[in-house]
Amino acid sequence: MMVLRLFLKAPVYFFQIWRCGKSSKISFEEAYACVKKVTIAANRAGKVKIESYGVENIPKENGFVFFPNHQGLYDVLAVLESCPVPFAFVIKKEARNVILLKQVVDALGSISIDREDIRQSMQVIQQVTEEVKGGKNFLIFAEGTRSREGNRPQEFKGGSFKSAVKAKCPIVPCALIDAFKPFDEKSVKPLTVKVIYLPPMYYEEYRGMKTVEIAAEVKKRIEEAIARYTVSRDSVKEDKKR
Repeated sequence: MMVLRLFLKAPVYFFQIWRCGKSSKISFEEAYACVKKVTIAANRAGKVKIESYGVENIPKENGFVFFPNHQGLYDVLAVLESCPVPFAFVIKKEARNVILLKQVVDALGSISIDREDIRQSMQVIQQVTEEVKGGKNFLIFAEGTRSREGNRPQEFKGGSFKSAVKAKCPIVPCALIDAFKPFDEKSVKPLTVKVIYLPPMYYEEYRGMKTVEIAAEVKKRIEEAIARYTVSRDSVKEDKKR
């Protein structure tokens, strides 16, 4: 549906994003604005509505890391539309060459990671650390791979938080609800995806905690948010039935 409805504009959008990744004259903020514009158009074409909550929780100063639960390739599109501040992201190397995603990765200066290559993984951790210290924001999926259980997150891996800990930056938990549906459900019915930005964990709060403890705490907060927002939705459905 996204592709068909944007068939005539798709080549133009593709070229614009590709150009952002190739031209050194285009700033990170300009590239993000371009990618966001295309993302919004794609979501509208696919009849996907993004509802965002807690945007006021996003730190006012740049140099922090978002940690959402991972439901699939659509996750980044949901956050891109709803997030008012530019960010790059870390993805697994297997997704690096997916058409269009590859161009978005280049445009935003995002990074691919090979979790089976310890040396490369350490290089990525250090690179993200330095860029965050320099004021760039990142998004990292702490589960490592997508959950196959819908809105139920998998275990969050402690290693995913090493860059944030090294940078001593704010950690922003994000809860994604129904982000798996646009690409997983064989339907063109209108859908709503929720993005909830939770209050950040500042360094003073997690200092002294092990990364596995930070991971468990972030997962707990996300699970609580998912439960809170899905319960309210289910309650509305029950009221309508009555």
